[in-house]
Amino acid sequence: MALLLSIESSTTVCSVALHQYGQLLASKENHVPQSTASALMPMIDEVCKQAAKSPSDLQGVIISEGPGSYTGLRIGVATAKGICFTLQIPLVAINTLHLLAYQFKKTNPVIDNALLCPMLDARRMEVYCMLLDHQLNVVKLTEAKVIDNTSFQEELAHQSIHFFGNGAAKCKETINHPDAHFHEGLIPLAQSLGELGFEKFTTGHTEDLAHFEPYYLKDFMIRKPNTV
Repeated sequence: MALLLSIESSTTVCSVALHQYGQLLASKENHVPQSTASALMPMIDEVCKQAAKSPSDLQGVIISEGPGSYTGLRIGVATAKGICFTLQIPLVAINTLHLLAYQFKKTNPVIDNALLCPMLDARRMEVYCMLLDHQLNVVKLTEAKVIDNTSFQEELAHQSIHFFGNGAAKCKETINHPDAHFHEGLIPLAQSLGELGFEKFTTGHTEDLAHFEPYYLKDFMIRKPNTV
């Protein structure tokens, strides 16, 4: 039946979707910040009801693995693993930046020599980013990058780059080049996650449930309160 649940919780917008053989049956988004923990399970129940399916019908769960929000990723992955352990079904993981690039290409024509640069906000002038070509082949691996006026100048000397994601807007004034193109409003969503995950699911590229962890990319820093 290939009924797959997708969970995307790497940003302030949490979304879930239900796909059967890669075709969308139902989806739900939550745009309320800091509410993923309380909203996620009700959202999953709702999409199952919308599609007239039972959670016990699921054959796999697809998770957006990160990078992104530490808290959001932790909640999403914990939920996904809990469902997989309970139902004894596989987990499929998709890099969040690759998901963003996939979504961008679906709605934007890209010339052959252009590069895609999905960006997720990582505080101050730092972003999580990667570079891909127009066929979504990775040119530069995922990294946490501090943006300044020299960023991407080597690549921009030879080809145009499309920047998008919730980390791109703050870089627009700093990356000042005629071949740097910025696009607003794109967020990773479970609807597209289910399409990408179905491809991995059908080829058996699943995760080791016992050891899988979100792709945080860098350590989560907890600042101790001042006692003075």
